[in-house]
Amino acid sequence: MATTNWKLDPAHSQVQFKTTYLMINKVTGIFTDVEGTVTTDDNDFAKATIDFKANTNSLTTHNENRDKHLKSELFFDVEKYPTLTFKSSHNEKLGEALSVVGDLTIKGITKSLLLSVKFGGIIEDPWGCTKAGFSISGEINKNDFGLTWNLPIESGGMLVGDTVELTMEIQLIKQK
Repeated sequence: MATTNWKLDPAHSQVQFKTTYLMINKVTGIFTDVEGTVTTDDNDFAKATIDFKANTNSLTTHNENRDKHLKSELFFDVEKYPTLTFKSSHNEKLGEALSVVGDLTIKGITKSLLLSVKFGGIIEDPWGCTKAGFSISGEINKNDFGLTWNLPIESGGMLVGDTVELTMEIQLIKQK
């Protein structure tokens, strides 16, 4: 089998996170500066090797004050930890879906992460590039990565939820 290299297409990919705020709704953030590579046997993603990186300073929630807070040492500490990374360790095909397990590193803390991956297909775009698409989801506990800042609220509970939902729409470009 031939090895195939793919590169994340940042113009057609989105990496989001959501967490509960005030225990009544969820706030969404996006990392706008992301990159990644995927290595496959031919076009078979079942045994793919994934290497992903996001610039933590690129996060936005579309609220300047909240973004400054998230980028501060109280959360992502972007000055000290400018990137978060994910490196896959193994995959398991479950029918049409794929489970990917790997190491997620945030603020210098590495924990195992399970991602559910739905393959959208492979297609050639109008400019002759081969593209592959994926919908990816997972969740982490923010406290496991040193993102522990929080405040109790008067009605009970905490200002920010501990569970962070990760959702990604990823498009890859096959490298020639």
